[in-house]
Amino acid sequence: MRPLRDGLLTAAGAAGTALVWHGLRSGRTAPWAARWERTNHAGRPVTLLEGVALVAGTAGSAALTGAGWGPGAGPLPYAVASLGAGALGALDDLRQDTDRKGLAGHLRALAHGRVTTGAVKILGLAATGLVAAALQDAQQRSTCPDNVDPQGPSGTGSGRVSGGRPLWGTLVGAAVVAGSANLANLFDLRPGRALKVGALTAVPLVLTGPGSPAAAVTLGSSLALLPDDLAGTSMLGDTGANPLGAVLGLALVARQGPLARTVSLGVVTALTLASEKVSFTRVIEATPVLRELDALGRTRPGSAGRS
Repeated sequence: MRPLRDGLLTAAGAAGTALVWHGLRSGRTAPWAARWERTNHAGRPVTLLEGVALVAGTAGSAALTGAGWGPGAGPLPYAVASLGAGALGALDDLRQDTDRKGLAGHLRALAHGRVTTGAVKILGLAATGLVAAALQDAQQRSTCPDNVDPQGPSGTGSGRVSGGRPLWGTLVGAAVVAGSANLANLFDLRPGRALKVGALTAVPLVLTGPGSPAAAVTLGSSLALLPDDLAGTSMLGDTGANPLGAVLGLALVARQGPLARTVSLGVVTALTLASEKVSFTRVIEATPVLRELDALGRTRPGSAGRS
């Protein structure tokens, strides 16, 4: 039954997002939509309203289908992750401090007493991750009889944890959610790249274990937005990339105990720190398999990307 359910949820996410995106795309010429227009590095106009469609599509589809997700898998934590990360991303998109780049730049500014929109987003993502992870762990505890944690302390599916996961497990899970939100944004540099990474991450999450309903909805949403993103006429921006990563990060930690969450956090942290020193785009372009996958489906390769 789970494959059928998740297939339907993928279709629901695609349909809901496509409906919202159609309305937003039709209103792109309206005066209010001008704030979401950007010029990419190739000099072409793109709209960030795609990110708004992802947030509305994922949160709305999750809310409408949540009754069928199953015990311990309600949509509330995922709605918090999507809406919270999306709102913080919109703040950064619409009021961006362009003189500070990267995580380190915003943290240095904060250390010197300057609060940038990027710093607000970093702190806000941490808070969003904490609320979402705490809600998810509370949901799972409420459906586990006799205080049995179905994932076990190490996330292997065995073991008994009195009272559910310890607090530090929730804190690490929150950090994974926040870190994943930031990491997804680092891939939104070429047409379709962030959505491809999101879809490739969502597929194994859909096929296995807890968190698959949210991953299924997110997969459908990503697929619905991919054609226009690949065409270089729209992009996720922070508004869409942050919730994409946050929801998939939450779906990942849903099946993990504290130890596995710590490993996930280590991977996310390593990639984030690497991005401060090494260009992901250069690595992709220097690796034949990644380069071909990255360019797959673009109508005009290299014609669009994030400025």
